[in-house]
Amino acid sequence: MITFEKLKKNKVAFLVALVYLILLAFFPEKGVEALNRTKYFLLEMVQILPVIFMFTVVIEAWIPKEVIVKKFGDNSGFSGNALSLLLGSISAGPIYAAFPIAKMLLKKGASITNIVIILSSWAVIKVPMLANEAKFLGAEFMAVRWILTVISILVMGYLISLIVKKEDLPGLDSLERTKKLFEINEDYCIGCAICAKIAPKIFAMVDDKAKINSIPTDQLEIELVLASVDKCPTKAIIFENYETGSE
Repeated sequence: MITFEKLKKNKVAFLVALVYLILLAFFPEKGVEALNRTKYFLLEMVQILPVIFMFTVVIEAWIPKEVIVKKFGDNSGFSGNALSLLLGSISAGPIYAAFPIAKMLLKKGASITNIVIILSSWAVIKVPMLANEAKFLGAEFMAVRWILTVISILVMGYLISLIVKKEDLPGLDSLERTKKLFEINEDYCIGCAICAKIAPKIFAMVDDKAKINSIPTDQLEIELVLASVDKCPTKAIIFENYETGSE
């Protein structure tokens, strides 16, 4: 039995089904054509998406979060933008295959800007597409369009990052939904003060030992803590993230 709650929860699916029913009832030929196209794309997705999901799992397991933050994070700068542009340009497969990868990168610390750049370059400036464009429309046309498209992608990425924040995105670990294991092993700390120099707001030196002065409250501070963990010569800083409810 279809209840109002089910209808509200699956409103998009019900709306699509309603459109198909209307097409089949009033425009049978169009309705059959729409169903055939849907069948084609569903079969394509069934073939491609399992491979993409396996690929994202491998990346998530093998590439440390610190690497993603450094290469694609908020402080990665223009090099992060260029790397994102390159990653999207050399990727294969339809654009919907990029979304699971984009979500995985976001969860591991990539910035909104770089995710927009990856998705956009994946969609409109992939290398095989550029090769075909040059073949049929000429190298000059391709080059000019590529330059203008890249500029537009970079501008769009920065604008979207100003409007959309990670905590607004579904399924991501916001600071409110995440508990953190954050401590310093005093037996390992040698008082080098590297962490206090990198993140003076987070760490303080007391009696020649590093102490936690405050908990990171935004992505920038989290990245500073991760940098301190990486630079600590004795690995005395412990900083791990767990989803709420996990152990």
